[in-house]
Amino acid sequence: MSIVITREELVRAMREGTITLLEALPAAHYAAEHLPGAVNVPGELTARDAGRIAPDLHRTVVVYCSGPGCSRSTVTAAALTRAGYTDVRVYVGGKADWFAAGLPVERTADAS
Repeated sequence: MSIVITREELVRAMREGTITLLEALPAAHYAAEHLPGAVNVPGELTARDAGRIAPDLHRTVVVYCSGPGCSRSTVTAAALTRAGYTDVRVYVGGKADWFAAGLPVERTADAS
């Protein structure tokens, strides 16, 4: 089971640069807006993809999706744990909590 990370803990870890941040939502959702520095995991995460995205099995990896009602983050976190990652956390509040706090987002160049 993954560890839950709060918004405050996530902001601090992002500022310190101590995590790999993954958004577990379809590419269009990611392109429209995502948390700063996040990498998109639009579908099922394979061990090969995980190794490419986050090569250090011992670095903290945080996964989020749209919010508390979304299970994509926990599914992706479970895949990471099965692949051997030792510190996987889920930001349960996801985009909904991030947006509610008025925190900055990024968009990809091709997003409308």
